[in-house]
Amino acid sequence: MRRVGKSTAVKHLLKCLDHDNILYLDCERVEIRALFSRPNYEEIKNEMELMGFDFSTAGVIAIDEIQLSADLPSIVKYLYDTYQTKFVVTGSSSYYLKNRFSESLAGRKRIFELYPLSFKEFLVFKEVWKDKFNEYAGKTFQASWYNQMKNWYQEYLTYGGFPEVVLETHAADKMELLRDIINSYIELDVKLLADYSQSEDLYKLTKLLAARVGNKIDHSKLGSISGINRQKIASYVQLFEQTYLICQIAPFTRNIDKEIAHQKKVYFADTGLLHALAGNLLSSGQVFENAVAAQLKAFGDLNYYQRKSGQEIDFILNGDTAIEVKETAVVQDKNTLLQRASSIDLQENWLIGLHPAPNGFTDFIWAGTLF
Repeated sequence: MRRVGKSTAVKHLLKCLDHDNILYLDCERVEIRALFSRPNYEEIKNEMELMGFDFSTAGVIAIDEIQLSADLPSIVKYLYDTYQTKFVVTGSSSYYLKNRFSESLAGRKRIFELYPLSFKEFLVFKEVWKDKFNEYAGKTFQASWYNQMKNWYQEYLTYGGFPEVVLETHAADKMELLRDIINSYIELDVKLLADYSQSEDLYKLTKLLAARVGNKIDHSKLGSISGINRQKIASYVQLFEQTYLICQIAPFTRNIDKEIAHQKKVYFADTGLLHALAGNLLSSGQVFENAVAAQLKAFGDLNYYQRKSGQEIDFILNGDTAIEVKETAVVQDKNTLLQRASSIDLQENWLIGLHPAPNGFTDFIWAGTLF
């Protein structure tokens, strides 16, 4: 997504090279987009040489925000095939990167996805992380770790993991940055990528989705509330997912037809954005569940499980681990999870909690160890 640190990461990678035949181009600049709109690729190559790049020897060209230039996949393919130049490119659209570049550079590319900071990365940015902390990863509740890290994790829950937000020291400025990220996301990424002109509709829908985080998405109901056409709702939601604002989680079933037919649940990529959009409309439990969903995405594929009777399991990880999320986990929650997981032949189970149990129960994983 926008402002998760793609440009910073690319510039750092360029500094790590053992040569200086590099060129960095940012497609947010109009003259760079004009360069890549030219029909003659050799003219593009000639201008890059005037910028200081040498196509006769090994080199790397870095191009930022490639989704803003429609012809870039074919230009990159031509220069890569003709001159063996290597590229590092960034973009804020998974659809553009995975589909447009899959067509033109099959077998000659790797895609890396960059998300807001994990809790471990958050602690690194706060300069409190130590390698010894890895010993606590995924462990059941330990009071010593909880007491040291609970305030950090609460800040992470509230403001999320966008690097500039994490580094900002004042709460009011953090919220202002989050509102600015949302605005720039809608006005730049979404409108430029999809040619949607209705900013008010897009913003209205993000707020409606935020208020329903952790719930199934009903396009018809959202349409009746917002006044937006149902088909537009579906296309907007798909675009929000492809540009990393949200993720949708399908139901767990061993029947692919049922998985496609059933409604998906929605979660946001960052709890800071969630707070900025929904504010007091959310319960603390919804925010916590969203944070855990975002953390678990780093471990693999997520689904949810629900029977017709209403009994459910919050998450199924990689098809083999049942996960229940409770703000204050107690022994009854563990027993219920074991029973429901066993009913669908899942042997692995995680009970994830936020606060210590009042009766001393410790057989749960504190969310601050999910790294």
